[in-house]
Amino acid sequence: MIFLGPPGAGKGTQARMVTEKYGFPQISTGDILRAAVKNGTEFGLKAKAAMDAGKLVSDDIVVGIVVERLANPDCGRGFILDGFPRTGGQAESLRQILERLKKKIDVVVDFAVGEDELIKRLTGRRTCKKCGMTYNIAFAPPAKEGICDKCGGELFRRDDDSEETVRARFKVYKDQSQELGKYYSVAGRYVRLDGVAGVDEIFGRIKEIVGEA
Repeated sequence: MIFLGPPGAGKGTQARMVTEKYGFPQISTGDILRAAVKNGTEFGLKAKAAMDAGKLVSDDIVVGIVVERLANPDCGRGFILDGFPRTGGQAESLRQILERLKKKIDVVVDFAVGEDELIKRLTGRRTCKKCGMTYNIAFAPPAKEGICDKCGGELFRRDDDSEETVRARFKVYKDQSQELGKYYSVAGRYVRLDGVAGVDEIFGRIKEIVGEA
């Protein structure tokens, strides 16, 4: 499965729910890249510069990480690509990778959310420093302000969740990813969902899609 959509569209939340129900691993390039940034690797430093500026990380960095991940045994039954591909070039690279691995994409789900809604979601997003759990101070706040319900860790706002950076990220996404809908409408099974609907409503639709795949 591929989950498409701009930053903050709800891809990660739905991917985690699919993983819990069906056992398919969630492959989030965002999480992988942030780990590299935190560890200060060569690729991590390059990725940080792009992410802080609201730009997409170069294809060679992202594709290399994805290739390694898809070769792991836990992807044998299936997987969810969360946040990849983001460009036509990445989509074509992915097609070639999957051909070599003798795998195919069954479903492409595109989460549609407008810019104003994304601003509300992302500027209010808080992430746990310990376990990575995410909250939103407006829509899904923690029980105790600044403290993670799951592990008690401290919550913080990521640098790339400022309004200026969010708008820049959305523009980059629109400029470079608008071709993906057209690409997958022709090359695979493409479904566009209303990303503003309720979490359970969206998940119900995804379960229907998985059952049809």
